[in-house]
Amino acid sequence: MNDADAEHGSDITETDGAARALEYVVDPVVAVTDGSITFANEAARKAFEIGDSDRDAATALGARWNRLATAINETTVGTARRIDFEANGRNARIHRGADGATITFDRREAGADTDETDGSLNGPSDRQVKDRALEEAPVGITISDPGREDNPLVYGNEAYEEITGYEFDEIVGRNCRFLQGEDSDEDAIAEMAAAIDDERPVTVELKNYRKDGTEFWNEVTIAPVRDEDGRVTNYVGFQNDVTARKEAELALERRTEELEYILDRVEGLIQDVTAVVAGSTDRSELEAEVCTRIAEENGYQGVWIGERNPATGTIDVRSSAGADPEADSIEIDAAHPATETLASARPAVDTDDGTTRAAFPLSYNDIEYGVLTVRTDRDRAVDDRETVILSALARAVASGINARETSRVLATDAVVAVELELTDQSLAPVALSAEADCRLEYRRSVHRTGDETSSLFTATGANADDLVKAAADLSDVDCRIVVERDDGCLVELSGANDLVGWLSERGTRTQAIESEDGRARVTVEIPRSANVRSIVEAVEDRYAGTDIVSFRQRERDGETRQEFAARLEETLTDRQFGALQRAYLGGYFEWPRPTTGEELAQSMGVSRPTFHEHLRTAEAKLCRAFFGDT
Repeated sequence: MNDADAEHGSDITETDGAARALEYVVDPVVAVTDGSITFANEAARKAFEIGDSDRDAATALGARWNRLATAINETTVGTARRIDFEANGRNARIHRGADGATITFDRREAGADTDETDGSLNGPSDRQVKDRALEEAPVGITISDPGREDNPLVYGNEAYEEITGYEFDEIVGRNCRFLQGEDSDEDAIAEMAAAIDDERPVTVELKNYRKDGTEFWNEVTIAPVRDEDGRVTNYVGFQNDVTARKEAELALERRTEELEYILDRVEGLIQDVTAVVAGSTDRSELEAEVCTRIAEENGYQGVWIGERNPATGTIDVRSSAGADPEADSIEIDAAHPATETLASARPAVDTDDGTTRAAFPLSYNDIEYGVLTVRTDRDRAVDDRETVILSALARAVASGINARETSRVLATDAVVAVELELTDQSLAPVALSAEADCRLEYRRSVHRTGDETSSLFTATGANADDLVKAAADLSDVDCRIVVERDDGCLVELSGANDLVGWLSERGTRTQAIESEDGRARVTVEIPRSANVRSIVEAVEDRYAGTDIVSFRQRERDGETRQEFAARLEETLTDRQFGALQRAYLGGYFEWPRPTTGEELAQSMGVSRPTFHEHLRTAEAKLCRAFFGDT
């Protein structure tokens, strides 16, 4: 200890007193480095029967050492960990340092009662070992003297100096509160004071301040030291710099609080936007209400929805709420999150003069419907969690737009007819026309069970057996013969890649498919108000080798119910019309039938076979008018 004494400028009695004070700590204390015991106080020597030569921790501490050693390795330097030995009632607290650990055992559970045989280290060399152990302990150790005014420190080891930045001479003679500052926890300070008044051990965590003024989190354990008569002569303190662990805990708490705030804030927003998506009658109304609802939420200056305009090379604002958008349109190559989002189909965020701008793609089933852009209040960022939530809202809005556009394709007369040529072999009509060397012409789609859809085609150039065999040789193509005639077959085709169903989900009606020699000419109708370019690009991306043949704007031929009925009536003879009318009004199509064919025939004054002939012919003409010439 001579070097330490010279460095600290103190006489040896101070260090000897600190060692003696630690000897009398009522809790067993053991310092361990690399599996060797470098220090054990009297309570530990008695509890674990540690003798002069017992330096191996595994031997001295027995079966509990395996668990302690594992815990020491798993404990981060500068932190502490409590170990509960439930099996034998021996609990411990590990204070992890850079070069080892100090282990404090609970006194009441420390070990079996033993005779007070002298296992102490009494010789001068042994006292030097203990002194050196104190100085080299991996955690800060202090000793205070409650017999002096204000319970000043009388000792601090090197680890304590390193943690606090204070030299030994600056520590001794001062109460340990000199490390406290304005942000030190008053409750923790009061808890320590109460424990000292009650002469009992205590462990607290509080913010302390180094000599240079920097903050650090200090885990402090204080225990009373008693003499042979049970009077408290000193207090020993163990200090661990737990800043890294505490800051991680506080960061986790902050993130949890922020997440709870975001979830609370957006819960109502999600419900409102979902209601808007479900209840709006058209796309413009949906977009306007979504913008209004988001803009009403705290934290957002403004919201707008824009759409790409290929003719002008800009993103045009369709709807907005809150603060006005930067402009009515943005150049597609401008530096803006909205342009980045449309280019990448992913959210984009940037900050402009302290204001965060975030853009989210409005896309559904690979169809681009535009971009949703928000501007936040000054100095408020949009983090990853909020990005996920707003992205989900954008997907819900895009789904709603898709539903409006899909329903509009059935109602609108203003359409764009797009003719495409496809050669992708994943399409059933393309693959089958090549394999069977036939011509296929699309009639209509039919539903089987659930959501499965197949399409009806007329096939010429191959008989039924050839078609079934060719389909069997193809993967993912199912061909069922519906009707076989001399001039061709009516077949039902389905496959893993359903073009008609896929287009229908995107608000597009398939008008015609003609496939021959592995090439299909497809004509589709898209509402003029829809994003025609985006739909066509989606087809090109999905089906390799797609060529655009033509674009034509046209009006659908509309027909009222009355016009349809009049057209059908013109094709029926009086007898056919009368048979159909009597059968319908007489309940002949119901089950059980309230009337018979014989009775209806008598009402017309014809025989039953003649009545059925007229009825069947009328039914055929009705089906032909409704389904087309199939």
